[in-house]
Amino acid sequence: MQAFRAALLSFDDDGTARYEPDGLLVVGPDAAGRKVIRAAGAYAVLAADHAGVAVTELPGRILAPGFLDLHVHFPQTDVIGSPASGLLPWLEDYTFPHEARFADHAHAIAMADVFLDELLRNGVTTALTFCTSHPHSVDALLEESERRGLRMIAGKVLQDRHSPDGVRDETEQSLVDTEALIRRWHGRGRLGYAITPRFAPSCSEAQLRGAGELAAQHGDVWIQSHVAENEDEVRWVRELFPRSRSYLSVYQEFGLLRERAVYAHCIHIDDTDRALLRDTGAAAAVSPTSNLFLGSGFFDYEGARRVGFRHGLASDVGGGTSFSPFHTMLAAYYVGREGRTKPGVSLAPENLWWQHTAGAAQALGLEGVVGNLRPGCEADFVVLDPQATPLLARRTQHARNLGELLFALIVLGDDRVVERVYVDGAPAKAGADS
Repeated sequence: MQAFRAALLSFDDDGTARYEPDGLLVVGPDAAGRKVIRAAGAYAVLAADHAGVAVTELPGRILAPGFLDLHVHFPQTDVIGSPASGLLPWLEDYTFPHEARFADHAHAIAMADVFLDELLRNGVTTALTFCTSHPHSVDALLEESERRGLRMIAGKVLQDRHSPDGVRDETEQSLVDTEALIRRWHGRGRLGYAITPRFAPSCSEAQLRGAGELAAQHGDVWIQSHVAENEDEVRWVRELFPRSRSYLSVYQEFGLLRERAVYAHCIHIDDTDRALLRDTGAAAAVSPTSNLFLGSGFFDYEGARRVGFRHGLASDVGGGTSFSPFHTMLAAYYVGREGRTKPGVSLAPENLWWQHTAGAAQALGLEGVVGNLRPGCEADFVVLDPQATPLLARRTQHARNLGELLFALIVLGDDRVVERVYVDGAPAKAGADS
């Protein structure tokens, strides 16, 4: 076993943040040999019971759960910062040409290294990830994730229509490939598979029906897609599926709404849709930097709370503008405050942090597995330096309570705050490691 002495940040089941200024985190194997958190709490309370365990002293640092990213596009790493007039032109001008390059397996392997390095540099230890329509893009990402010991979930994109050559797949073969990938990767170590229709307009009814059948056959795999991101997209879905009540209900009709189903954006929805998310156990991946960048709209936090469905935060790289959870949390605060198109709310710093850790784990059906520093959770955590920059040091020094400390980190923090990352109880591996 090993132990770490620093301030500790964790969360109760109801999302209440717990902060121990002088804490002890004890990590060791469980009965199955997994590296888990064995104890977490006040140093004064726990030290005597773990007197024989070597302690790494981390004065002035904060130990926090590794961040979870609920929606990110591995092949869009090089698309960040590409200007466009909106979502659909951005897809046509940048995203699809970049994704077509993943037909080259060597390119996919090289980009997996870059992508995972960026996640870890920013303290993200678990992500729900889109690959491309090429099956080997999944292999490239999950092979490298496995080597690094990461808990990673990924899926081959399904898009058999309204897509250009190079990324469009063939209906029957895409479903055969998806099932083969499920059998190859799902439940292998810390890895998981997600059935991944790109979005309803890119999938024929036959492809959506096949995806739903696979979801029914493999009840513990994840499902991921997009819904109601952009008003032009919503109008297009209405034309393509005129008998459906709403964009979200299209997925319901094909058996794609259930526990472990995560839908990015969920902006242009109504209370009936919100109730559908709640009642099916599906979750929303709130993607604020992407929504602001593309002018898509603002996620309605008041509606989410009032109706009560699961949601958490996502970078949505490359529409999203940063891998940094700090940037994402700050953008979510801006989105919450907007009060012209929806009710404005002021999100507490503790809640913003919960959405990117324990709340995101809850949305994925991984509550108590990742996203927290509680006994039994897997040992994925970050060491944060609240004095990483001169201005941040000044601001955190004067924080009067936990909310002020966390908000200073959210507003002023970036990857420089993330001093170390631990994955499965060990320092995270970089791409150059063997």
